[in-house]
Amino acid sequence: MVNRQSCSRFDLILPNRRLHLIHRSDFGFLGIPALEPSIERRMPTDFVPPFPHRLPQVPSVWHRARLWRQNMLAVFEEQAFEYNFARMRFLARDIFLCNSPESVQFAFGAHTDSFERKSPTHRHLLQPLIGDGLFVSHGDVWKQRRRIVASILHPSRLSEFAPVMVETALEARARWAKLAPAELDALSEMAQLTAEIICRSVFGRQLGSDRALQIVEGFSDYQRRIGRIDFISLIGLPDWLPRPHLPGVYRSVRRVHAAIDDVIARLRMQRDGDGVSVISRLFDARDEETGAPLDPQALRNEAIVLLMAGHETTANTLAWTWYILSQTPEVEGRLHSEIDEVLGDRPPTLADVPKLIYTRAILEEVMRLYPPVPMLSREAGREERFEERRIRKGSVIVVSPWLLHRHRKLWINPDHFVPERFLPGSSEPVSKFAYIPFSVGPRVCAGMAFGLTEAILCVATLAQCFKLRMKPGHQAEATCRITLRPGEKLPMQIVPRV
Repeated sequence: MVNRQSCSRFDLILPNRRLHLIHRSDFGFLGIPALEPSIERRMPTDFVPPFPHRLPQVPSVWHRARLWRQNMLAVFEEQAFEYNFARMRFLARDIFLCNSPESVQFAFGAHTDSFERKSPTHRHLLQPLIGDGLFVSHGDVWKQRRRIVASILHPSRLSEFAPVMVETALEARARWAKLAPAELDALSEMAQLTAEIICRSVFGRQLGSDRALQIVEGFSDYQRRIGRIDFISLIGLPDWLPRPHLPGVYRSVRRVHAAIDDVIARLRMQRDGDGVSVISRLFDARDEETGAPLDPQALRNEAIVLLMAGHETTANTLAWTWYILSQTPEVEGRLHSEIDEVLGDRPPTLADVPKLIYTRAILEEVMRLYPPVPMLSREAGREERFEERRIRKGSVIVVSPWLLHRHRKLWINPDHFVPERFLPGSSEPVSKFAYIPFSVGPRVCAGMAFGLTEAILCVATLAQCFKLRMKPGHQAEATCRITLRPGEKLPMQIVPRV
């Protein structure tokens, strides 16, 4: 039974009791197997990492829209972290929030065919940069591209990419050794590191640091300039109507497109087999049904998607990790003990990743608190019903990992940093639909294994020799335009480990 409550401009479904602990067995009807009884868990820290101010009550839709333009995470009221399913009307569009394992499974699992298409706002946010790339495509185009990209980034290929990840991290470590002790921008450093890794993985070693930096700066500039509310769609105007953007948006797009087109053209001419290169596999990829290769524009679009997914999201996760470790000495000490025990003085390899259990738990907890893409949205392609609620065709479905991962009914101390919740034997997360940093269902991130492996290897390589400490007086700030960042900069000092 549930209580149905009304709130200004919202229709909510809230549970009628507060649960302090929910086991997977409570969701047996979802087909999710129960975990073993949880182990006794030590709370290693009382640290609560920063999050935006939460509104004391439901704002007007216009106030929410103004906040959304500044920071997507600042639009939520306190009560939103207990919603299970909510509806609001914005101009001509119904917007439904799925914020429980049941509703997430409904939208992204059982009824994914009805909610396959990304929302108009999501599509028009990214289309100037990636065209019909995998992030925003749907239907036959998505199925074709997904087959190609998933086969290239399959976990079975990690043995080809892991050496590139470690090699690049070792180069960063050597550069830090020459700087230490010194202050650096950890966000920029992690962006540079992950950009080098993904560029070498996608394009081979021929891209060069200058060209990689040009692409990364173009991405960042695009994210700063692009608008985040598609009012044209929200007032019910057709999808084909052009969306206006500021001139700076198109300059950023041209900058990225020119760099990638030039690299692809040079690689087509050379094809000299320079190491492991995703782009060479994209050149050779053929559609399983038609046998057709990717045309030049499609090739560029998918290369941009891979660069965005492999650089920006992992960089932000690593930056948040260094910040949180600097605030939690107990966790940092346990991390160092594990790295020393597993690796000693040698660099990590792919074979070490399953042994770095606590390292992975730290990263998973960081992604719970700071999911790389905190807002996921789809458009209803046909009418559906959930919890006796009618979802009309054209409605927008929103799944927010930011809310879901901090839901007060699903997590113990949801705002606290507790890596132990991801160790074997824990009762958290309660379901695979309660923890979705890489999304879930058929549209789950194709590079999930790549990104998590990359993060584990980078943390292990750098933490072997260094700690990072926050610049006194600086405060990290959770901000989101497209991805979730710790502000524009993260000044930290390199401290060699003794």
